[in-house]
Amino acid sequence: MMDTMQGLKRTKYCGEFTAEDIGKEAVACGWVQRARDKGMLVFIDLRDRTGIVQLAFDDRTDAELRARAQTVRSEFVLMAKGEVRRRESVNPDLPTGEVELYVSDLRILAKAQTPPFEITDKTNVKEELRLKYRYLDLRRSEMQHAILMRHKIVKAAHDYYDRNGFLEIETPSLIKSTPEGARDYLVPSRVHPGCFYALPQSPQQYKQ
Repeated sequence: MMDTMQGLKRTKYCGEFTAEDIGKEAVACGWVQRARDKGMLVFIDLRDRTGIVQLAFDDRTDAELRARAQTVRSEFVLMAKGEVRRRESVNPDLPTGEVELYVSDLRILAKAQTPPFEITDKTNVKEELRLKYRYLDLRRSEMQHAILMRHKIVKAAHDYYDRNGFLEIETPSLIKSTPEGARDYLVPSRVHPGCFYALPQSPQQYKQ
């Protein structure tokens, strides 16, 4: 049975931790990028769309908590609470490389099987495999950067039209009702009395 988030609330995204947070209590959550078990020392790189922060466990950590950290694998979903402290070995290649989260409470929100390819930007994986597991490929920061750029472009266009007095009105598409398990939302036809159009339930219907 998986843990829950009850009683905890994220205070910062993984990529936002800086030296100014040292000494503060914080809560972070995300996917496991990498886990390193060195016996009495366990380090977990926790990743979200903003970056990576290191979770740390040592010989002073509660034995049960450290044992739980040792079960963590790549792409597990975690929530961690602890104190932000300065890292003994600073990583200059990482924006958060000056600090780490010394964990006092670890929640495993979801476990994961070994992914078909490593979730990293530098990958030689074939495009067919990436598209097959698109939900995993979209976790890579390269793909997330593309999504963010698209969002900013669309937002800039919407803001421009809004400043110039345009109104954005969405006209729903109507199709012939199809026998499916989901509930149809019907609109009566004015041209054909007794007949109805339906709001499309999924875009896959257009692909067919």
